[in-house]
Amino acid sequence: MAIEVCVKAAVGAPDILGDCPFSQRVLLTLEEKKIPYQMHLIDVSNKPKWFLEVNPEGKVPVIKLDDKWVSDSDVIVGLLEEKYPDPPLASNPEFSSVGSKIFSTFVTFLKSKDANDGSEQALIVELKALDDHLKSHGPYVCGQKVTAVDLSLAPKLYHLEVALGHFKKWSVPENLSCVREYMKLLFARESFEKTKAAKEHVIAGWAPKVNA
Repeated sequence: MAIEVCVKAAVGAPDILGDCPFSQRVLLTLEEKKIPYQMHLIDVSNKPKWFLEVNPEGKVPVIKLDDKWVSDSDVIVGLLEEKYPDPPLASNPEFSSVGSKIFSTFVTFLKSKDANDGSEQALIVELKALDDHLKSHGPYVCGQKVTAVDLSLAPKLYHLEVALGHFKKWSVPENLSCVREYMKLLFARESFEKTKAAKEHVIAGWAPKVNA
């Protein structure tokens, strides 16, 4: 029995996988655990009636587990770990918040119109902390094996690379070599290749927020 999962469709292309990093995190977890799933692409600007009936909040991702629709990627990933413990993806609790501020600092820098507001520096501080952690514990956050914390960070780092590269001609500084290697490692995984949004859809997803 394939698990039903609803994820964001691409902006302007409702039959193509969209650019939601939280949706990709859930798909990555399903792929890494080799759980069969059936994907429903949801056009978030025109949500289907059946989707709003099972999920009145209308947020993606949502997944159907034991005949119940569950939202919130944190909750979904936790439930999948309980129900399908093999292969284990639970992160060492000590490291589960590594990199947790990268996404919010990236978004602030991406939307920033003032080069001197400190938003670039704030992002570099977060990336440097990740780099230091990987230096001592890598290649993944919890060592040799990929875990839930990596699957949460991978889509966010992909958005960071694509969006900042496009809108600000910015990339992760050369001296943060562990982060750069880590990104290469994550993006080369088969599960990532299979579940990532095309770059143009990532750019289209961020454009309204950047140009606001």
